[in-house]
Amino acid sequence: MRILLLFLFVFPVHAQASEWNYEIEPYLMATSIDGDASMGRVTGIDLSVDMKRIMESLDMAAMVHFEALNDSGWGVILDYGFMDLSDDVSGARGGVVDASLRQGVFEGMLFKRQALTNGTLDYFGGVRWWDNDIEVEIDPAVLPGAIGTKIKEDWVDLVVGLRWRHQLNENWQLNISGDIGGFGIDADLTSSVSLGAIFNINDRFSLDMRYKGTLVDYETGTRGRVGYFEYDTITHGPMLGLVIKL
Repeated sequence: MRILLLFLFVFPVHAQASEWNYEIEPYLMATSIDGDASMGRVTGIDLSVDMKRIMESLDMAAMVHFEALNDSGWGVILDYGFMDLSDDVSGARGGVVDASLRQGVFEGMLFKRQALTNGTLDYFGGVRWWDNDIEVEIDPAVLPGAIGTKIKEDWVDLVVGLRWRHQLNENWQLNISGDIGGFGIDADLTSSVSLGAIFNINDRFSLDMRYKGTLVDYETGTRGRVGYFEYDTITHGPMLGLVIKL
């Protein structure tokens, strides 16, 4: 809520009196995760799971994208993706019996559109909010007396980026975007890249087909001590969305 209020505060005043165009896009992503996490004295928890294993372990998921574009060329992008997984995994030295991961990623961006000869170029900046819950059960033979550990960690990263769309013909549009952020404010680094195409079914509906990858390198606390948390992953996979023009 505070993020949305910030957007409203900094948004150009002249855009408020102009006409708006809205799009909402529910989408599916055949996700894979590569990377690991560390929690307190437990290090090197392997979180690498492919698309097939995620589908087998998936308890819940929700993904939606929203855009509002003003006639002035200013716009807002909101995106939220959520996954809840549970499965058997193992650490670098073994000992982890079971683990569950809930990963939520919210993006809120302000953008300015520049018209090109045969497409558009969007300059955007905003925030990426990570909200993670990780719970593991540990073999007591590895850490005497330890039964399990759980951590809930969330942080916000500033990001900036570009999105280029090129009209190939009447129905097809090339779509490339990328951003970078973190800058050591919270995460050391976060970045997202996507490449794909949009097929215009008619004036109201389009299919969004692309491959997207999002990485993050985040660390807080002192390694080996209570409260330490490290999350170094890449979430990636093909996406399919239905764009609805409101």
